[in-house]
Amino acid sequence: MRFDIVTLFPDCFSSVLSSGLLSKALTKQIAQVHLVNPRDFTTDKHRKVDDEPYGGGVGMLMKPDPIFAAVESLPTLPRREVILMSPQGQTINQPLLRELATNYDQLIVICGHYEGVDDRVLNLVTREVSLGDFILTGGEIPAMALINGVVRLLPGTVGKVESLKAESFEEGLLDFPQYTRPANFRGWKVPDVLLSGNHAEIAKWRFQQQIQRTASRRPDLLEQWQQEKQGGREQGAGEE
Repeated sequence: MRFDIVTLFPDCFSSVLSSGLLSKALTKQIAQVHLVNPRDFTTDKHRKVDDEPYGGGVGMLMKPDPIFAAVESLPTLPRREVILMSPQGQTINQPLLRELATNYDQLIVICGHYEGVDDRVLNLVTREVSLGDFILTGGEIPAMALINGVVRLLPGTVGKVESLKAESFEEGLLDFPQYTRPANFRGWKVPDVLLSGNHAEIAKWRFQQQIQRTASRRPDLLEQWQQEKQGGREQGAGEE
């Protein structure tokens, strides 16, 4: 997969792209990340990328022309999505990451700054995406989260594919608690069932823990999971 990141601060990505599984994925050519600075596409001597909003207001807006020029300079792959990182966009979640990892060969990610971008930039954009209901100084951190979340789902990034299937949110529930050695740490003991070797009981315990943990920490997720499960049952009954 190819990522093209349109950002005024490309240096922000250096550490993230050179660390951990993400670095390995890039080295193995599972993904490519290209950084393009809209400032390089300005035509005035001051290389100006922002200006005051028409109608007045506080702050500055990113101008449309450098962003358009930056995006239009990029190669176009058949399955391409142009994403604007924006607090007004769709919140990043696991289904979105799976969709992007599965259905696209190229993700162009525009990182806004200042008070945002000229609204005409939306004519370039096929999707707006948000990290959450809060405001940051720019779109770089959300873009890093998006890259990380998508790349780790690409085949070859994570060694054991099974580990992806058992994670929080993959089945609509939070993950179950996990433990490693020592079996007794400062008086906190690993649950006996995990030491029993009875895989059926372990699976049952883990599922129960998922339900309990989701109910206590994310009751909204549990309600959604229950509704989807009930809907599946009703659909199955209707097909008989």
